[in-house]
Amino acid sequence: MAQIVGLISGAISIYSYALIIYILMSWFPGARESQIGMFLGRICEPYLEQFRKIIPPIGMIDISPIAAIFVLQLARVGVFELYRMIGW
Repeated sequence: MAQIVGLISGAISIYSYALIIYILMSWFPGARESQIGMFLGRICEPYLEQFRKIIPPIGMIDISPIAAIFVLQLARVGVFELYRMIGW
């Protein structure tokens, strides 16, 4: 069971890094039009879109990715706590 928890935690961490890279790509012109940018867009935009519906951009600043990463980290902690509570 510990391996499954580790796998889930690792997947959440990798997805968090993918989100951070995708967000930082918006600072560089044409980065999101590259193959890596389009790939990251396909995997990150559906998740980020859920938060953009709730938290609209404030002027030119979009704070929804901060909430998205925060929720991912809460999920990661939740997985560890469930594992600790169940005690397998």
